[in-house]
Amino acid sequence: MTAIANKRKKPHQDIVFPIVNTCILVVLMFLTLYPVINTVAISFNDGTDALRGGIGLWPRQFSLKAYQALLTDELIWSAFGISVARTVITTVLNVILTSMLAFALSRREYVLRGFITITMVLTMYVNAGLIPNYLLISKTLNLSKTFWVYIIPTMFSCFNMIVIRTYISGLPEALAESARIDGAGDLRIFWQIIFPLCMPVLATVALFVAVGSWNQWFDTQLYNGSKKYLYTLQYLLKMKLATTNQSANAANATADALRTTTATTPVTIRCAITVVSAAPILVVYPFLQRYFVTGMVLGGVKG
Repeated sequence: MTAIANKRKKPHQDIVFPIVNTCILVVLMFLTLYPVINTVAISFNDGTDALRGGIGLWPRQFSLKAYQALLTDELIWSAFGISVARTVITTVLNVILTSMLAFALSRREYVLRGFITITMVLTMYVNAGLIPNYLLISKTLNLSKTFWVYIIPTMFSCFNMIVIRTYISGLPEALAESARIDGAGDLRIFWQIIFPLCMPVLATVALFVAVGSWNQWFDTQLYNGSKKYLYTLQYLLKMKLATTNQSANAANATADALRTTTATTPVTIRCAITVVSAAPILVVYPFLQRYFVTGMVLGGVKG
């Protein structure tokens, strides 16, 4: 009788769990997407009206003034090109150089792999600080006021190297051994066998590097603050936001002055800057998503 009762309960349980699970996921999805959609809605809203607050998922008074104030700046497109070039070059070089070193340090026959790995890991815990880095980059390497200050210091990442090396160590050793028997060298083994198999982890690392490079602005202020043609998009947008805040503070002296200003406020400018800054990464992410799924499946099979 107990077995029959359990069988009768199973269909009910099989229906309840998917419903509860779906409801929880829908709530989490809404909580995750609401701030993003709200930011987009505020960016397309009239600036003066946005000061009232209460904007939800749709603009209350549609306006493109915030985007016009941003995109009509003559330096925006130049800074956009610098940011795109910086992100692409840094990501490509970082992934290639880091993966090559990770492959070398994953070889058991390499005698110095333990010493080199420990030396590199120490750099993650012991940092010289801002001033020595500044002196090294600007004085010793003479990279200040050049485009290469964005590239050379970011061509390698110790953390990414450890991630890639761990992934390579999990690949069957028989693949490299069979290639050596056929006469392939280490470089050919890396490019034709290891590199294609590492696409999931390389895509993950590439996204980390691209997002970090795209969002970086402090190095522009530190090394290229006096060179407008080397401004990155993030740094220029930061300056734009600071200028808008100063204008708003001056206009807030009287209520009439605020009404006579343009239909842009720090609220709408801030949201427009967020949208403009995040849009390129959001466009790139779907193309890398399938590699994340593949990496999760491989990790599940290995586990």
